[in-house]
Amino acid sequence: MAEEAKQIYGGQAVIEGVMFGGREYTVTAVRRKDSSIEFYRLPRMQNRFLDVLKRIPFLRGIAAILNASANGSKHLNFSSERFDVDPHDDHTLAKKKQEEQSKLTMILGVAAVGILSFLFGKVIFTAVPAILADLTKPIFPSHLAQVMIESIIKLILLLVYIYFVSLTPLIKRVFQYHGAEHKVINAYESNLPLTVENVQAQTRLHYRCGSSFILFTVIVGMFIYLLVPTEPLWARVINRILLIPVVLGISFEVLQITNLVRNVPVLRVLGYPGLWLQLLTTKEPTDDQVEVAIASFHELLRLEGKQ
Repeated sequence: MAEEAKQIYGGQAVIEGVMFGGREYTVTAVRRKDSSIEFYRLPRMQNRFLDVLKRIPFLRGIAAILNASANGSKHLNFSSERFDVDPHDDHTLAKKKQEEQSKLTMILGVAAVGILSFLFGKVIFTAVPAILADLTKPIFPSHLAQVMIESIIKLILLLVYIYFVSLTPLIKRVFQYHGAEHKVINAYESNLPLTVENVQAQTRLHYRCGSSFILFTVIVGMFIYLLVPTEPLWARVINRILLIPVVLGISFEVLQITNLVRNVPVLRVLGYPGLWLQLLTTKEPTDDQVEVAIASFHELLRLEGKQ
């Protein structure tokens, strides 16, 4: 925020909606099948251990990521169950959900499943590039070349994955809501009234975006991997996995720094790589989608006594 008195808000896109989070609540607004908007309100659970971690540099990023994964999975679960169901069928849906809820979700809970999914995906995304890069050792045997190739492979996999999933109609709409989320935050931080016209005039890019964070993990990881061996292969894969918390923690701090210096002419370029990636992970939203994002943000402000 440009003003010290203003609180920093964040959010994420969900299916046919947007979630915003504040100090005390997280709120999702979803466009239902009948064009109405439904809200999902979730008080933030207090956890002393996480609260302590959030105040420690390089550890606060891990706490924020795990908390976001847990919270985000609940809101995503809500949106996926509600957006395409006629409101008249809500009672039937609730009964069906209770009958068909998976055993894994019942045992671990939606939040735990969200965290495990994030960690599993991160392990796969970290290990596969290391294994593929190792296959090029006969051509590029040096340590520096191996780390560079591994990072390039990781970046290519990331870009290819995002590009192809963005071609599906459902994900394209999620990316539009992602753009709407950024536009609302940008309008709020510019002290503009949150009208559709004002919000649509904003850029769909933002320095604090999780997309930027993902890209920074690739860049930061490249420099950290220069400090550890690349052979044998089993050691390479294991140290990459063990270094995941280190990479995440440092990448989070880099993200915070790029946001702090975004208004400094020379230093603002540090955040450009993340903004470039957002050209893939966000799309220009429609007015209807912006209305949903504005409704979600207004509801959060109302719950937290900000309006």
